Amino acid sequence: MSEARPRSFWILAAIFALFVLFLYGPTLTIMVLSFQGPDGGLTFPMNGLSLTWYTRLWEGVGVVDIWAAFRRSVRLGLLVMVLTTIIALLAGYAFRRRFPGQGLLFQLTVASLIVPSIVVSLGIALEFRLLDDAIKAWGDAHGIAWIAESYTTAMGLFTSGLGAQLTWTLPFGLLIMFAVFNRFPGELEEAGRDLGASPWQVFRHVVLPLIGPSLVGVALFGFTLSWDEIARSSQAIGDVNTLPLELQGLTTTVTTPEIYALGTLTTGVSVLVIAFAFMLFVAVRRWQGQRALKAR
Repeated sequence: MSEARPRSFWILAAIFALFVLFLYGPTLTIMVLSFQGPDGGLTFPMNGLSLTWYTRLWEGVGVVDIWAAFRRSVRLGLLVMVLTTIIALLAGYAFRRRFPGQGLLFQLTVASLIVPSIVVSLGIALEFRLLDDAIKAWGDAHGIAWIAESYTTAMGLFTSGLGAQLTWTLPFGLLIMFAVFNRFPGELEEAGRDLGASPWQVFRHVVLPLIGPSLVGVALFGFTLSWDEIARSSQAIGDVNTLPLELQGLTTTVTTPEIYALGTLTTGVSVLVIAFAFMLFVAVRRWQGQRALKAR
């Protein structure tokens, strides 16, 4: 006969259940309220059940072009994902050997996580304003007409906005790769070199397959952190907004469940990206297993 569970188990289980409810309750509440009927409001009780607000969202919310902001966020998120993965991989590979300034560079990278996000955003905005002033002064000094007539700012989605988001995603990617390479078995690389493999072949056929799952994790961090980012982009994004910034602006003007429908869709995109990454990982693993069986 199994022993009865102690009282402490039920207390801890209740605390954990409350924590999960606190963590996911708001998201689930918004998801449920987004399916209200045409006369539904922003609170319970629900007034009907329909897809009305998703239909209206598809048509656009007020004067804001939601789908343009959606496309901008996707493009920026994909670029941030690619750059974060590549830079984190190269940095992790480089940090395996000592070089001058290694400790200082690591501390500066991690410091980006400590500095308040709004301060980073304001600093990047100020930096680009100084750059704009320098470009205009240079144009005036050399008599370049198009700078004086049409140049406005270098700040934009893929300049200052991209830089602001990389200050948020890169430290996470670097920390993951540092942890991976600290545990990486170096004897496998030595075995590859002993068999006559070139440095590129060692990296491609030995290192990359082993760290592949970690690279998927870095890529997921890069995209999802960019997709949801607000504070660091708020002052440095330029004259266009990403979807989270548009959503933040709508909270002061929209008084219908349309905003709940939009929030549900943005959350759904993050979930789909994670699910796609896991399915891709499983497919690659199966393909590698089949290759290994055929090689035998």
